[in-house]
Amino acid sequence: MPHPVDVHVGKRIRHRRWLVGMTQQQLAESVGIKFQQIQKYETGANRVSASRLWDIAASMDVDVSFFFEGIERNAGAESDATRRNGDLMGDKEALDLVRSYYAIPEN
Repeated sequence: MPHPVDVHVGKRIRHRRWLVGMTQQQLAESVGIKFQQIQKYETGANRVSASRLWDIAASMDVDVSFFFEGIERNAGAESDATRRNGDLMGDKEALDLVRSYYAIPEN
């Protein structure tokens, strides 16, 4: 059974990848691994090493701390917002909407 922190980090990797419009294959190529490994990271099946997380963050132009945002001090505890709203960032349509919003020109 995957550790809750590994699951959270994997969800954040998937979330950021969707926001920047990157496929698993593109992310894998940019960090020098196979896309199947990205799949395993995103599900929490495999733990991401510190150096690999550093490479993933650099390839998606985000701080490493991004992957830990929203995690509770007690990794097994769900926040009240998560319980009320479900996993919004796990919803493909919600991610598509957010990505579309960020693609709107500022003027």
